[in-house]
Amino acid sequence: MVGRTIALLLSALAFLAPPGESGAPGSGPEFTKGGELEFPQGYREWVYLTSGFDMSYNPPMQMGDQHIFDNVFVNPEAYKAFLSTGTWPDKTVLVLEERVARGKGSINQSGNFQADVAGLELHVKDEARFPGKWAFFAFGGQKTATAIPTSADCYSCHAQHAAVDTTFVQFYPTLLPIAKEKRTLSASYLKETATPVNR
Repeated sequence: MVGRTIALLLSALAFLAPPGESGAPGSGPEFTKGGELEFPQGYREWVYLTSGFDMSYNPPMQMGDQHIFDNVFVNPEAYKAFLSTGTWPDKTVLVLEERVARGKGSINQSGNFQADVAGLELHVKDEARFPGKWAFFAFGGQKTATAIPTSADCYSCHAQHAAVDTTFVQFYPTLLPIAKEKRTLSASYLKETATPVNR
């Protein structure tokens, strides 16, 4: 009887545990009743994948004196699955955080450091919700956002050039070796990076 009482108490405590502790929900995508994606406020506590500096997939453009850092984060559950399989599971959420680069500040004499957030983009995998399994979202300070239309260039670009499951794993230095080991690299990426044979 005492054992059963203790078990019931433990179950109740687990149910009442606040977010972030035992029994907390996962960090997958959450949507409003109207179908809008809710912005994941705690994304900076997720797994950090990489940073880029002034990266662009389009021909060179004149940016003047403005430079941008890109930081990429992914929800922990998706990261753990990738380590095991070499690809992304359903409910993956990738956050691209754009930050303004500064060259002058405090004692800095050269190079650049990250400053204010300039933009936030999300790449979300929800196989039941999106026809192509993935969708892109852009946030400009709002708490929710609708998916970017599939006619946007980002969809075709990712489909044609991404290393793994429409994501640019080729720019994630800790995950690219795993994708190679698991043989999950896309055919299009392998074709792009194939070494020409000298004849």
